[in-house]
Amino acid sequence: MSRKFALWSIPVALLVFLLKLLAWKMTGSVALLSDALESTVNVIAAGLAYYAVRLADKPADSRHPYGHTKAEYLSAVAEGVMILIAALLVIREAVAALPNPHIEDAPMLGIGVNVIAAIINGLWAYALLRVGRRNRSPALQASARHIFTDVLTSAGVVVGVILALATGWLILDPILAILVALNILREGWHVISESVDGLMDASIDSDTRAEVKRIIEQEMDGALQFHDLRARSSGAVLFAEFHLVVGCDMAVGDAHDICDRIEKALETQFPGSSFTIHLEPDTELKK
Repeated sequence: MSRKFALWSIPVALLVFLLKLLAWKMTGSVALLSDALESTVNVIAAGLAYYAVRLADKPADSRHPYGHTKAEYLSAVAEGVMILIAALLVIREAVAALPNPHIEDAPMLGIGVNVIAAIINGLWAYALLRVGRRNRSPALQASARHIFTDVLTSAGVVVGVILALATGWLILDPILAILVALNILREGWHVISESVDGLMDASIDSDTRAEVKRIIEQEMDGALQFHDLRARSSGAVLFAEFHLVVGCDMAVGDAHDICDRIEKALETQFPGSSFTIHLEPDTELKK
């Protein structure tokens, strides 16, 4: 499912870019040009996301025994960097237009085209975010957040261009483009920082951690205690390990059955994930 949506993101991003480029051609608005420039990032990022999702789906091998899931984080970092570059290009265009701001003769038609592009973007971003969360795909979620920012940017640009036309203050157009660029910079930094956390094996979020603990406590009947839970995520795969304390007189087979029961419940909730349980005697009980 993730691969299918990642593939369709490429033609959708290209269509939106062409519509925004047409809107700029119709209006000459530097704010609309900034919106179109940001969409060039969407096209490149869609291609990267598709490649990353395909790579992440590859099974583990001798060189990559933990799989290829971190490829999605690399894709998201690359997308964040491209977002920053797009923002700098927007600022350059806007500053150059400040001395002589202008808008062409048919602005409302161009604005209408831009609104259509924003609607397409918004619907696709919503679909990507749902699929990305369901499949725990960092690449798809990063793309969705970026596209949502693009939609908000488009809305702000449209309002600003209409305001510039209504008041006759055409300088509002490049000023708005600069504000748009600052917002793009913020989003780019957010995407990069979250992806770097994934690459650095940051701990899972509190909700997921609570769910892991709930399942262990529910399935550990016969054991005395569990402790030292450590967990991280790598794309859609969850890696977790913890210590399980059992009585010294418990047979190895019985302890193994408890571990199997816990692992099965965790794998049902988190498919494709990996769990390691360290068995300990009751002398290791922690207060």
